[in-house]
Amino acid sequence: MDPLEPPHHSFRAEAQRLDAADPLAPHRDAFVGSESPLVYFDGNSLGRPPRATADRLARFVTDEWGGRLIRGWDEAWMELPFVIGDRIGALALGAASGQTVIGDSTTVLLYKMLRAALDAQTARDPERVEIVVGRDDFPTDRYLVEGIAAERGARVVWIDVDTTRGVDADLLRAAVGSRTAVVLLSHVSYRSGFLADGAELTAIARRAGALVLWDLCHSAGSVPVELDAWGADLAVGCTYKYLNGGPGSPAFAYVAARHHATLTQPVQGWMGAADVFSMGPRYRPAEGMRRFLSGTPPVLAMIAMQDTLDLLADARIAAVRAKSVALTEFAVRVADGILSPLGVRLASPRDPAERGGHVTLSHPAMRAVTARLWKDDVIPDYRDPHGLRIGLSPLSTSFTETLAGMQAVAAAGARRELSLSLLPPHRSGPPRTDG
Repeated sequence: MDPLEPPHHSFRAEAQRLDAADPLAPHRDAFVGSESPLVYFDGNSLGRPPRATADRLARFVTDEWGGRLIRGWDEAWMELPFVIGDRIGALALGAASGQTVIGDSTTVLLYKMLRAALDAQTARDPERVEIVVGRDDFPTDRYLVEGIAAERGARVVWIDVDTTRGVDADLLRAAVGSRTAVVLLSHVSYRSGFLADGAELTAIARRAGALVLWDLCHSAGSVPVELDAWGADLAVGCTYKYLNGGPGSPAFAYVAARHHATLTQPVQGWMGAADVFSMGPRYRPAEGMRRFLSGTPPVLAMIAMQDTLDLLADARIAAVRAKSVALTEFAVRVADGILSPLGVRLASPRDPAERGGHVTLSHPAMRAVTARLWKDDVIPDYRDPHGLRIGLSPLSTSFTETLAGMQAVAAAGARRELSLSLLPPHRSGPPRTDG
């Protein structure tokens, strides 16, 4: 970069070069709204809808729901949770067939998996009464752990982390031991974007005799996951972020085949019974992944995610990850060039190998900046403390869109009423934790 060239001009040329060389660029046109000037930085909270999904849903209503009516259950719908689950497992999770199912919300599936794991562990060894979780994990994870611990007489072991990072090997080694029953870990930290080492952390927990439950909400569809290769026990993730299933689309659960016969999920519903339609007097769990279902599958909500799975099958997760790394590296370079002089600092790992699909920028004025940006059709999100989160969905986000959004952040931050430019600049250097 020519140091005499205005930074915005230099970044604009770089963005154009990167878009021209991007093998995934054609996929952007597959999403609703990609042609508009709106900048979308929140694909890690809710993905854009694929254009094909509107037609798919319309056909389903008229042809399957309207045409086949109740016959649809016998013809296809009963198996959809397993068909789509296996497809997600193969494309995004590194999971062999028969181990992934679409079910309830993320919260409900996390509850079921965590309770099942804890109960199995304490039945095997009554001394294993501890659940290990990071203190900076997503609120649902922490709230569930506290609730289940109180419900089952267990103890919570908290891992304190740097909020610009997440749980690493040293922190986990210090937290697990002979009393550990279950470890709940986030593959990508919701706040900082820190990318955990799945294989290493799984091995540490399992050497301690614990079962490992992975939260994949911020990695599935963006970061390669290898659950079988890691030796993972359980995992749960949502489908409305990088898998573009739509608002409230159902979550997926993974249970390693070796645990199917020994885990008893706590919400016993008719759909998880061995003979669903016998309507017998007593519950007997089905074999395999069906035993982890409870109620009637959310068929309409499962239909929408199939178009993104088609795109993912075409692009391949390795290429998606390569684009994700390039996008976040570009965002960090732009932030260093045009936001650092305004006092903004990086609150995510600087090493792309330790970073998932989003970048967090920290400054005390970021709540006000986010509100200003939303009014101008630039859509990031805000996370305390002082974090503006830039979520870059590789299939639907371009480098030019990324630059436009970062320039909008700088413009909003330069407004006197938002105070960014009135604070002393933060010197460049590695990211630091907020105070």
